[in-house]
Amino acid sequence: MTGFHGGELAVQRQAGVRQDAARLSRMLEPADLSGGIAGFLAARTLLVITGRDATGRLWTSPLTGPAGFLEVRSDTELAVHAGVPAGDPLHGLTAGQHLGTTSMDFALRRRVRLNGTLTVATDELLIVDVEQAYGNCPQFIQQRLLTPATSSHETPEEVRRGAAFQPADVEVIRSADTFFLGTAHPQRGADASHRGGPPGFVRVDEQGLWWPDYPGNNMFNSLGNLAVSPAAALLFTDFTTGATLQLSGTARIEWGAAGRPGDDGHSGRIVRFELDRLVAARRPALRESAHRPYPHNPALTDREDRSR
Repeated sequence: MTGFHGGELAVQRQAGVRQDAARLSRMLEPADLSGGIAGFLAARTLLVITGRDATGRLWTSPLTGPAGFLEVRSDTELAVHAGVPAGDPLHGLTAGQHLGTTSMDFALRRRVRLNGTLTVATDELLIVDVEQAYGNCPQFIQQRLLTPATSSHETPEEVRRGAAFQPADVEVIRSADTFFLGTAHPQRGADASHRGGPPGFVRVDEQGLWWPDYPGNNMFNSLGNLAVSPAAALLFTDFTTGATLQLSGTARIEWGAAGRPGDDGHSGRIVRFELDRLVAARRPALRESAHRPYPHNPALTDREDRSR
């Protein structure tokens, strides 16, 4: 299946960007991993995946390894020489399901999304039959140099599971300048996308957490999925301490007047997330050695939330 699905088209129309998005529809044509994408993936040390656990719950997880742990084997096959470690909610990931992935080069502010079907899943190897592969714009990527993982089998430390935020979780969220969003469409499959902004761009209040949706490429892959299915998974990582926070729940788009308090990107859209389950841990492999904020991060527009 190619082209935009009904949810994406609906959000594009409501945002008034249907014609702009139509110009990018060729990006959704069948995948071709030859050429530049293969070289890009070969140098990466981090892959973020979105999939479902044994109960069908959606999660987004980080996989790490030395350069070369992502191997393009054909125009449509990606081999990931790493398994999901024990302690991660996607440990025991089963083959046959849709898998969404994003690979990042934070230093050069580049990212590639690859979505497809997981055909092999072991403790040391994942193989994905890729159906979509395309790059995304460099907007809102905070530059960082990441120390390569010393092992692809490092088990998360201090794993805590729950259904409500602890103060430490709120601190991770409010200090984050980056997170990953997992969504899924019943027929088209799972998707993993990147979100970035200044620290504090993700707010936490009595209703849950929310963030402004900044203007982007107008494809609305993630929000289009949410328009069809509210299942959502978030991954926050503190690249300094190695703390990770994985959230699973539901999300919805809230439309309103552009530029209202909290609508930092003046898009008229915020996304609200309601938590069902969380997993908090530390991952020794995820560390940064240098960091530079994206120079065009929007300013926070609600002082109340900024000060919380």
